[in-house]
Amino acid sequence: MENHRLGPGAAGLHVVAGLPLLRPEEQVFAAMLDGWGSQQLARNLAPGTVEARQRAVRAFAAHAAAYPWAWTPQMVDEWCTDLRTVRRLRRSTLRSYQVAVRLFCAYLTDAAYDWPQQCQRRFGTHPVQVVHEWNAAVHAQQAEADPSKRAFTLEELQAFFDHADAQVARIRAAGRKGWLPAFRDAVLFKVAYAYGLRRNETRMLDVADFGRNPSGGVRRVRRLLRALRQGHHGLGAQAPQRADGLGLGAGGPAGVGDAVSAAAGPAGQPGAVALGAGRADRAAADQQPVCRLPRRARSGARRGLPPAAPLRGQRQPHRRDDLVLP
Repeated sequence: MENHRLGPGAAGLHVVAGLPLLRPEEQVFAAMLDGWGSQQLARNLAPGTVEARQRAVRAFAAHAAAYPWAWTPQMVDEWCTDLRTVRRLRRSTLRSYQVAVRLFCAYLTDAAYDWPQQCQRRFGTHPVQVVHEWNAAVHAQQAEADPSKRAFTLEELQAFFDHADAQVARIRAAGRKGWLPAFRDAVLFKVAYAYGLRRNETRMLDVADFGRNPSGGVRRVRRLLRALRQGHHGLGAQAPQRADGLGLGAGGPAGVGDAVSAAAGPAGQPGAVALGAGRADRAAADQQPVCRLPRRARSGARRGLPPAAPLRGQRQPHRRDDLVLP
């Protein structure tokens, strides 16, 4: 009979005490990962976050050639050295891997989940924490981007947007398919820059997120943008919430309305159009965003522009009024 007193991730829900296993090491390790995944999902973490952390733990176990109850801090040092010197991972990536291993060890060593007792009975030892302050990277500064990624100058930004517009005219003049996606990309680039949106916020844009702003007040626009960012980005482990209110008054790219009209087609249901193609089909969970970063990178490379920071960060050294956003 199922024990309803056990919480998500408890060892008793994944391994039956006293039952002999055919491959005990492999099966117990798999049960640990499953239990850890259940514990994280119970905390409302996104499935993608859970899977990424599990991959990092599996990678560490493969490098160490040992199971969690035999891990040592020295194994973590060797693994991190390999990641930095051989694979040359970014500092932020290395830190995320260390966080995943530390959280996994914290889960295993918590007596509430009964894994120490399970390991002691089966293997004569138990897991310990192997990631400490003295052998883990410290998050010392907010921005960890590559220093070579800088904001575009005004001339480079104008050239980038002009190139995106030129692609629409070139494809349509040639009588080829694809001018509408190119037009939508060009508009999304300008929207992301003008409103300072993150990538996922841009992907999730819907027509209902836009509204007339007759006053054109800066304070009103900033308040609405803050609500939109908090809604689409999500707070902590909370699910993203719907937040309307991108102003279409002064300062917004005028091409948004044209893009919506073109995307709506002859049937004309603008309220159902997802400008960023992130909400168009809820069933397609793995749908890729239309505003892809590779397209932006290719467009910039064709103009001879250097690798740049996300468009959200381009507005900091410039004023939006200095650029022409048709």
